[in-house]
Amino acid sequence: MTDPTENNDLEDTFESALLRYGMQLDEPLAEPLRRYAELMWKFNEQLNLTRHTTWDLYVGRDLRDCLQLAHLIQPDEAVLDLGSGNGVPGIPLAILRPDVDVSLAESVGKRAKVLDELVTELNLSVPVYASRGEHLLEDFRFTTIVSRAVGSLMKFCKWVEPHWSSFDRLLLVKGPRWVEERAEARHYGVLKEFDLRVLASYPLGIPTAEDEESDAAGERGDAVLGDDDDVSDLEGQGVILQLSRKGRFA
Repeated sequence: MTDPTENNDLEDTFESALLRYGMQLDEPLAEPLRRYAELMWKFNEQLNLTRHTTWDLYVGRDLRDCLQLAHLIQPDEAVLDLGSGNGVPGIPLAILRPDVDVSLAESVGKRAKVLDELVTELNLSVPVYASRGEHLLEDFRFTTIVSRAVGSLMKFCKWVEPHWSSFDRLLLVKGPRWVEERAEARHYGVLKEFDLRVLASYPLGIPTAEDEESDAAGERGDAVLGDDDDVSDLEGQGVILQLSRKGRFA
């Protein structure tokens, strides 16, 4: 596999990808985020961690989601990245928000070992647990659980029910299929005991001028989604959903 860091083409650098996606990062943040990608791709040659092996995919998908998520976490929260996989969103979140206590949970032992090496190389104080999330919640309590590309909304609704005493809310990073997942969860009645909110919505792909104006205006949704709500204006968007016990954040 070609090492993207050895290609000096303007179209294949971290800096040019940030420019394409309209992201501005100070160097103290940009450098460890760049280094994380380089290390992840190095380990990817031995263990299948990610298909996002170009700067364009890393910035336009992984980093984009993490930047959106970082705005939604309060200082001093205890955050668990459930099913961390390649470390997204937990590791970038720990870099972007050093004021937050981030832990990673990855049940596949080989991946957990790589994640531990990654956080060590990046000098991050991030515990890595080679464990399933439900086992961790028997011994630890977190403010927020975050998850990306792990399971459907219905799956999470069923999973969280026995564990509410161990955390306050679940933040799910979702792509356009979240609308279908919501419809499925509604159909089977598993959302009745929960509040579901869209905390952030953002365009996928390279942003247009209109998208940038919306971002500058700080447009975010934070209303509870009811059974009759029309979400057609959010189709095709990336979203961050908050799932919580009914009335918990009223």
